[in-house]
Amino acid sequence: MFEALAPEITVYEVGPRDGLQNEPVPIPTADKIAMIDALGRTGLRQIEVTSFVHPKWIPQLADAVEVASGVARVSGVTHAALVPNQHGLDRAQAAKMEEIAVFLSASEAHSRKNINKTIAEALLTFDEVIPAALEAGMRVRAYVSTVFGCPYEGAVDPVVPARLAADLVAKGCYQVSLGDTIGVANPRQVRDVLAQVLREVPLDRLAVHFHDTRGTALANVTAALDAGIRTVDSALGGLGGCPYAPGASGNLATEDLVYMLDGMGVRTGIDLDALCEVSQQAAALVHHELPSRYLKAWAGEKVRRARKPPVSSA
Repeated sequence: MFEALAPEITVYEVGPRDGLQNEPVPIPTADKIAMIDALGRTGLRQIEVTSFVHPKWIPQLADAVEVASGVARVSGVTHAALVPNQHGLDRAQAAKMEEIAVFLSASEAHSRKNINKTIAEALLTFDEVIPAALEAGMRVRAYVSTVFGCPYEGAVDPVVPARLAADLVAKGCYQVSLGDTIGVANPRQVRDVLAQVLREVPLDRLAVHFHDTRGTALANVTAALDAGIRTVDSALGGLGGCPYAPGASGNLATEDLVYMLDGMGVRTGIDLDALCEVSQQAAALVHHELPSRYLKAWAGEKVRRARKPPVSSA
């Protein structure tokens, strides 16, 4: 394995959007902005900060314009936001977003539950949104959800996400992130699905987005890396879950991902200690422990170091 392993991987941080959208209690706007700014100081280069979806559907992100307008613009750090339609794009433009992301599902049932549209209707919306965003000088990324399985339909034919990814690239998306929305994928499936998608889409246009619902996210990442993937989505602390995918627990934790990549000699440019400090603060904001395994180990070591008695000089 790992013949195609790249020397450097881009970690695409989705915690402020995909992580917080599923929290039961909204986080104060100022705290969100402070968290995003702190993430920008850890070495992360890509941060998805919010979603311009109607507050009726995602009330936790009702302050999208305030958050997007309030984050500090830092050289070398790109801020992105999810955009469902032209109205969302207008709001993103007003907030001076550098990058937007469009999204659709690889299964019809999830598409109807998630955005109340068929896949074909979603693609028609993108025919309006993507060219307008590109004309405004924004980069456009795309998410394809339920690539590895749907909570309503079960198995998904890999031909479908391959076709959708090719269509999205043809429409102008610089990258398509393939999502395991409910965390059912396994490494062999990841290999097989990527082989199908790569028949239609160049490798440098693809990213992966795994949920750790069943504890297989890191194993799936290694399969994707072995296929040559160079961008991996993750969320600080393992925050997240899809509101319209029953049973979908948190995203792959950024700390767990960075720790693994560091150990494999793959550069990310991320300061792991600084990242853990931000995640620890995020846990305080959401008032519950975060699932990241590395974060738990790091916090335990921090406590032990603090309790260690000083060495006597006598």
